[in-house]
Parts: sequence; C-alpha cells; structure tokens
Amino acid sequence: MKKKHILITGGSGLLATNWACVVRNGWDVTLGIHQHKVHIEGVDSCLLELNDFSLLEDQLEQLAPDLVIHTAGMTSVDRCEKEPELAEQVNAVIARNIARATAKRKISLVHISTDHLFSGDNSFSTEESLVEPINEYGRTKALAEKWVQAENPKALIIRTNFFCWGHGHRKSFSDWLIYNLREGQELSLFDDVYFSPILADTLVLVVHELVEKRISGVYNLVGDERISKYDFAITLCNEFDLSAGLIRRQQVKNSSLQAKRPRDMSLDNQKVRKLLGRKIGTVTQFLSMLHNQETEGRRAELLNAIS
Repeated sequence: MKKKHILITGGSGLLATNWACVVRNGWDVTLGIHQHKVHIEGVDSCLLELNDFSLLEDQLEQLAPDLVIHTAGMTSVDRCEKEPELAEQVNAVIARNIARATAKRKISLVHISTDHLFSGDNSFSTEESLVEPINEYGRTKALAEKWVQAENPKALIIRTNFFCWGHGHRKSFSDWLIYNLREGQELSLFDDVYFSPILADTLVLVVHELVEKRISGVYNLVGDERISKYDFAITLCNEFDLSAGLIRRQQVKNSSLQAKRPRDMSLDNQKVRKLLGRKIGTVTQFLSMLHNQETEGRRAELLNAIS
C-alpha cells in the first residue's frame, strides 16, 4: 500500500524535525524549509514559498500532500515585540495562506498554536476561555487562529507547549537545561511561571489520532499537570541524574525580560482526554521518554540534521 504524504512547514524547526522522526516509517514526509537545509534519514525537504499565495498554491498542487502540519512561525517573544509587523506576517498572514490553500484543495490541515493566548491570571485555561494576549507573539498567534478558522473551518487547531531534542541551530527549553547543567552551570528558573508541557512525540501521536478521527476545531493538547519552570527543572535533574543544587529560584516580576509574559500558561486538556478516553501523560513520564530517546539516538541524529 502506498504511504500517505505529509507536508510539514517550518521544516527546520524543533517540532517539525521531531515530527518527521516520529512518522517517517508510516508516511512519506516532506519538510517545507525556508532557509536551513535538513538532513534526516528517510525524510525529504523542499523550499516552500509561504508568503506568496499563488506560488504556495502551485507548490501544493505539485506536492499533493494528504496532510499539512503548519508549524512555521516566529516564536521569539521579544523579537515579536520589537517587530510586530513581521510577527503578524509570519505568524498570521502565512497561516491564513496555508489555510486558504489547503481548504481550496480539500487537504487536511493541522495548525499549531500556542499557550500564550491568555492574560496569565488564571490556571488551566480551557478552549472556551477568553483569549486575552498580553504581548505581540500572543496577539499574532490569536489572529492566526481566527483567520485559519475563517479560511478552513475543517482545520484542527492545536494549542500546546512542547519540549524535545533540538539541533545545532536551535535548542529547546529542555536542551538548554540539560546542556548547561551537564557543564556545571548554575541556572535561574522562575518558580512563579507555570505551564503544562508535553513531549513532542506524544503531541505528534495524539494529533495523528485526532486526524484519523477527522476532528476539527480548537483543542488544548498538553500534559496532564501544571508545573512551574523551576519544578520542571528539578524534575529533569532527577531523571537525568543532574545536580539540582545548580538550580536557583527566580521570580518573573524581578526579571529583565523585554516583553510581558503570561505568568500562568497552563491549559486544561479535558476536552481531548474525554475524546480519547485516557490521560495524556505527566512531566515525569515525558522526561523518561526524552531520556530514552537520547539512548536510542534521537539527540545525536538531530544535532547535526540542520545545515
């Protein structure tokens, strides 16, 4: 049987490269890249024009994917604050182009959103909670959701916060912790900023379950627990046998971050849990899986995958 074809935008990013590793045995994978070349065994890549709608249409016609995963975006919160027009183009206008082009060709679409959509004053925001972003990154991602739903009502929109193994050009939050702690560096982590992280692989597998069920609309796809950045780091130390004594407490109110950040980014995942009939997973479980991935070679493979 011929494999189905999946096209992943933002092909040199953290999520796209891990996504490719997860599904490459069951799908023909093409990573849509913009600047950096990607070298992952069993995975193709191509330059993808996302800013020009007509060119994007032509490329989708040629590539003929069965599924598009839109992960491309401008994720630096501070850069979005400095360059709001660029942030809107990259995060929202391109998302609208993708949604319009896939709808026109009846191609299934998954749009990856964020947990930065809320004020940060409440815990476990649901899919129905008031969207109230406090920075340009959140504003442009909220606009993207609005435009994607308008252009492609059958799209699946995933709000999430993931971690994974990165590569030489981009480190994840967990990478930053592991590499610095292994070098004996002291790190300061916020004990007053909360999130509900999920391992990228779990995110990918659940998304494909939802796609198989032809689910559309907005879903929070995160881990089952709310945890501070500080406690996440301590839990990571326990799993990777690193020194928790190197972790220092810090408060976001005393930090020098340029853009405002929501203090509580935790999302409620009950909607997806009820749909699947099971829990998603805990931080301890996800970190154990991350550790196993290093042993199995994922870290090494991705480290030199981008040129």
